[in-house]
Amino acid sequence: QLQLVESGGGLVQAGGSLRLSCAASGSIFSINGMAWYRQVPGKQRELVALITSGGITNYADSVKGRFTISRDNAKNTVYLQMNSLKIEDTAVYYCNLDYWLRVGVRRDYWGQGTQVTVSS
Repeated sequence: QLQLVESGGGLVQAGGSLRLSCAASGSIFSINGMAWYRQVPGKQRELVALITSGGITNYADSVKGRFTISRDNAKNTVYLQMNSLKIEDTAVYYCNLDYWLRVGVRRDYWGQGTQVTVSS
């Protein structure tokens, strides 16, 4: 059984920083991509940043230059360093894992979400 444990959310003032972590454990043959999404009530979940197994990254335009995604392959962990936070970054942030359960069987899995609130 797969488990994703997210941490690092909280309340921060505008202009501040937070670092989210997401650690994967369980039945994983290998990991393709790891990503962070976010969602606010009434809106669709949106991609914030992703990182491939080869370290290629991609960011939403709204966070480019402020957020940095990284991963520790040895620990099956992905991080999201969020700097210069804005009120509009307030959302529930979800970790997503794209992985191989075994050869030929590809899955994706969501974390439980962590709240990030940016105040003025």
